[in-house]
Amino acid sequence: MIPMTTRPVTRRNAVLGITAAAVALARPSILHAQSTARVVVVGGGFGGAACARALKRAQPDLQIILIEPNAVFTSCPLSNEVIAGLRDIEAQQFGYDKLAAEGVTMISQAVTAIEPQRRSVMTTDGVALPYDRLVLSPGIDFHFEALPGYDEAASEKMPHAWKAGAQTLLLRRQLEAMEDGGTVAIAVPANPSRCPPAPYERASLIAHYLKTKKPRSKVLVLDAKDNFSQQRLFEKAWKELYGDMIERIALSQGGRVTSVDPSTRTIITEFGNYTPDVANVIPAQRAGRIAEIAGATDATGWCPIDPVTFESKLVPNIHVIGDACLGGGIPKSASAAGAQGKACAAAIVALLANRAPGTPRLTGICYNTVAPGYGFSLAGNYQPRGDIFAEVEGGATSPVDAPRELRAREAAEAERWFETITADTFG
Repeated sequence: MIPMTTRPVTRRNAVLGITAAAVALARPSILHAQSTARVVVVGGGFGGAACARALKRAQPDLQIILIEPNAVFTSCPLSNEVIAGLRDIEAQQFGYDKLAAEGVTMISQAVTAIEPQRRSVMTTDGVALPYDRLVLSPGIDFHFEALPGYDEAASEKMPHAWKAGAQTLLLRRQLEAMEDGGTVAIAVPANPSRCPPAPYERASLIAHYLKTKKPRSKVLVLDAKDNFSQQRLFEKAWKELYGDMIERIALSQGGRVTSVDPSTRTIITEFGNYTPDVANVIPAQRAGRIAEIAGATDATGWCPIDPVTFESKLVPNIHVIGDACLGGGIPKSASAAGAQGKACAAAIVALLANRAPGTPRLTGICYNTVAPGYGFSLAGNYQPRGDIFAEVEGGATSPVDAPRELRAREAAEAERWFETITADTFG
């Protein structure tokens, strides 16, 4: 059994900052020649970093190269708390020095080309790196064409904040600058999307900020879905904590956003136009661009995989993990990415040894915080079924009518979970 993540029993201390050490740039001239295989991992998020670390720990003589252009990783989980002023962005940031200390070779470059037939990747400095196995953990990119009027330039006026970092802080500044009595609109895309409950957690925490600082304001959720994960839990919390401060317009009520006009900050839906004071537009998504360059995406924009090995169904010797996958029932989340990284590492070690990989069973939990001291969770178990992961029995969700004591415990558990997964991945 390969666990996705479990509720931690004890608190693990992890440094929630970044070290001053720079990530070293490795070139072929300083890569030690080895008789064993070389595995290249592209993307240093929860999936890629977990996979690289698990590979090195499972078989220390493997040459593991992690290619990631950013020296600092900024975590999406808990970033909604940064937007609401409850957390500093520095608490979301992690470096790669611990992975390097364990023997993972770090290359601070982007990948510009992949040649599957030659089994090599090209970095921005023009260096070609051969591989025996390649792991892609590219996360998501935005499908800008799906929303007329929205592009990277528009995101500077109508931030998405769906990749943590500068956009997170931009949305926070816009909230701080808004006058009391203003409206914050959140445009929510249809699935598949990274962390499906996160827009509703964001609406909750923004409402908490407004209730505390600007109580005459409101949050408007314009939704491309009729139903969403943990809906009853969110709606009960909204009614209990925020009254009528949050209004949600679902798909069947005309909530799907069809276009935007950044010049006037106007959001156009099927049944009406809105011009909020702050517009948080989350566009449709697809697999990160490097997966498309590798030829690993299909017509959906996502990557079909073998759920036992995570090997691409389109390109041999390339494995895809994390948000970029067509994973079926398994959510696009940090815990899922980390679990897939570890399971993929186990499969690669077996394949390199000409052994049949075991069937992974991924178990995990997703937390949502709707106010300080008020949280709930959803746990699930997933196993391969056909070409995808399917949810199997044994999952659980927080009861809708739980006492506030349980909500407080789960909020505290969410913090401990974050400390555990970041320490396990980067610390």
